[in-house]
Amino acid sequence: MNYSEDGRQYHIGLKEGDVGKYVILPGDPKRCEKIAQYFDEPKLIADKREFVTYTGYLNGEKVSVTSTGIGGASAAIAMEELVKVGAQNFIRVGTCGGMQLDVKGGDIVIATGAIRMEGTSKEYAPIEFPAVANLDITNALVNAAKNLGYNYHTGVVQCKDSFYGQHSPETKPISYELQNKWEAWKRLGCLASEMESAALFIVASHLNVKVGSVFLTVANQEREKQNLDNPVVHDTEKAIKTAIEAIKLLKG
Repeated sequence: MNYSEDGRQYHIGLKEGDVGKYVILPGDPKRCEKIAQYFDEPKLIADKREFVTYTGYLNGEKVSVTSTGIGGASAAIAMEELVKVGAQNFIRVGTCGGMQLDVKGGDIVIATGAIRMEGTSKEYAPIEFPAVANLDITNALVNAAKNLGYNYHTGVVQCKDSFYGQHSPETKPISYELQNKWEAWKRLGCLASEMESAALFIVASHLNVKVGSVFLTVANQEREKQNLDNPVVHDTEKAIKTAIEAIKLLKG
């Protein structure tokens, strides 16, 4: 079932014309209002389940923000239904935990690709197919971070389904696999861990739309393990501003 009786998408509660071609995707529904404050004439369009949507304008371009909830499964639903109502370009804005020692709390991470250590993307593409961000959007995010003077990193992020599988892997029956793979990701230069990008990158490839991701690094458990300074930052303003500036750059 795709539509309710009034023509709105089943999960997100939106119909054609409700969103712009550019959509910012935070996980937290409460973050939508904060992001929408950067739009001209923002309006709350829908609030259904974990999916909250505001639409407004940036430099005359109609843009939207829709929350996805936590994890790849709900993020994939949001993207599938947003594309059906006209969205074409997406920027995920979220938080991550640093993995490389130079990725500190408060830094910006821009994903070029994602490790598919989650389940949703496997129902779209064989595991051999890479989860890669769109180059145009990624370059716009990099240029935005430069313009704003932020400390940023670009590279691969790890995506998982279990938050506590990352933060307390030793307590899980499958600890041997979680811990060994975590060490492999670190040795391969993986920058940070989060939960949505792999699914979004793969779904975007399937739907032939564009997506990129930008994150605030909240903290770095690897720095903590080595008794290094480990600032903890929760304010997502830098990541939000990077996404807003990137859309302006993309529109020229």
